[in-house]
Amino acid sequence: MNLEQSLRSEIQKAVTALFNQSIDQLQIQPTNVEFEGSHTLVCFHLTKISKKKPEETAQVVGEYLQTHSGLVSKFNVVKGFLNLSISDAVWVKVFEAIYSDASFGNAKPLGKEIMVEYSSPNTNKPLHLGHLRNNFLGYSVAEIYKALGYTVHKVQIINDRGIHICKSMAAWKLFGKGETPESTGLKGDKLVGKYYVEFDKTYKAQCKELEEKGVTKEEAEKQAPIMKLAVQMLQQWEQKDLETLKLWSTMNGWVYAGFDATYTRMGVDFEKLYYESTTYLLGKDEVLRGVEQGVFFKKEDGSVWVDLTADGLDQKVLLRSDGTSVYMTQDIGTAILRFRDFPKIEGQVYTVGNEQEYHFKVLFLILGKLGYEWGKEVLSSFIRHG
Repeated sequence: MNLEQSLRSEIQKAVTALFNQSIDQLQIQPTNVEFEGSHTLVCFHLTKISKKKPEETAQVVGEYLQTHSGLVSKFNVVKGFLNLSISDAVWVKVFEAIYSDASFGNAKPLGKEIMVEYSSPNTNKPLHLGHLRNNFLGYSVAEIYKALGYTVHKVQIINDRGIHICKSMAAWKLFGKGETPESTGLKGDKLVGKYYVEFDKTYKAQCKELEEKGVTKEEAEKQAPIMKLAVQMLQQWEQKDLETLKLWSTMNGWVYAGFDATYTRMGVDFEKLYYESTTYLLGKDEVLRGVEQGVFFKKEDGSVWVDLTADGLDQKVLLRSDGTSVYMTQDIGTAILRFRDFPKIEGQVYTVGNEQEYHFKVLFLILGKLGYEWGKEVLSSFIRHG
């Protein structure tokens, strides 16, 4: 089934029925991402035969297609642009036609490699609904690349360090009484997530109790005993305290087993896993190298920043005043490490939410300033989803 050809035919029928004239040339283009729909009919040139304004022309054509065509389920009009949503039943037919094509998935190898990142969870709680969408979208894109003849490397970055991880660890240490996935019958990620919730519950109660004693809200949030324990565990982790590292490794192991069960059930897979606990170290080294080369600068408090005002953005922190890293630091290290591991890849595709677009613009600029030309040239692809 040729969807665009069928759509053109239905629009031509609509024009003939509505305006008693036929038209051979139709301008159809992909719908802009900010509007609903998949195909957009540009209606300005139709006004010559409709004798109506562009918006009115688009409206009547849209109404006709929605009523008389089995292709269009709904529409919206933006000035003289008619944005069309294709019905689910039609999309099913399109996919069936593609799948039944003997050549589908059998493209000749292109000799090109690409990397697709998706999932990328935190190890303090189970995968949630957003991860479901992210996994299916990223996995589908990877499979499409494979069908087109690419060698595809499926990867994820696991956020396995930081205060959020220590919150679950602190709550388990206080209230766990030695519980394990085996003793409770819970998936490991569910068990760790349970203690992340327990931390939040206890933390709020302790903050309320301190405030009732006259402590300010801001100070109570710092002085709550369970938060102080989590911060202490984070410091111990960074100092490589053996007992803290052992608990961190054990609880992360529970989570990984739970994640694996979920991924198996979903039918998605990965070639290589990257861990923030490793990549942030490389990121910190690169940031400090950037300071030495004058690419980045230090403020009086010791924090490290990059000035992107000349690029139309702003200043961004790369290392806090206490020397600890931020997400950008980790992403710098991750991107560099991946190109070292897979030097032949022509690009990395990131499956991220719309709100991450600015973050990645900053990342690409920073990599370019550090001398990694691929930061400007091939790290330009990322899948946005709301």
